[in-house]
Amino acid sequence: MGWLTRFLVAVALFAVGVIFSPETFGSKSISQLSTYLKLAHLLCFSTAFGAALWVTFIGGIIMFKYISSHIWQFAKQDVPAYFSLVGICCAISVASFGYLHPWDTATTTEKYQLGFLISSFVFNLTNLFVFTPMTIEMMKQRHKVEREDNIGSEIGWSKNRETAKTNPKLAAMNKKFGMIHGLSSLANIMSFGSLAMHSWYLAGRLNL
Repeated sequence: MGWLTRFLVAVALFAVGVIFSPETFGSKSISQLSTYLKLAHLLCFSTAFGAALWVTFIGGIIMFKYISSHIWQFAKQDVPAYFSLVGICCAISVASFGYLHPWDTATTTEKYQLGFLISSFVFNLTNLFVFTPMTIEMMKQRHKVEREDNIGSEIGWSKNRETAKTNPKLAAMNKKFGMIHGLSSLANIMSFGSLAMHSWYLAGRLNL
């Protein structure tokens, strides 16, 4: 178990302790518990939103443009860590928001917001346990074919496209990889969109 996984598990257990054991902080005050839950929600939501924003619109695009395809082996560690981080932060946000706004007394708006948070969590779980393993496996198989044709070390996809015109196996892999990666990207965008909807809700309740 890597250090990041241990850290995330510790954070998750800490959040559970905050939610279900107010005595942890030496106080049984409901108002004080509410403050801790709001802090946990804000920190975890902002972490998930910031990570998703960076990876989706900045870091991921930069790496795609300036890193050769074979160096993307680091994705075996980096991508699951990203989805794990966002997923756990979403889980804590769902738990804290749901505790602060119980379903039977929540307003329609609050129910929608809980739905957005749950949607983001589910999309991340789908990416983590379904699309990411499939994408990494297809990437490994395609790298093997590319090495046989002495391509993949260069930056960009021009040689891959040229070779695929005369290599049916590589062309088929490109098509399957594109489909899986497209679904993963769509799930990531949907997750980010759900978080963005919740950011609008939070912004409307800030007093600056």
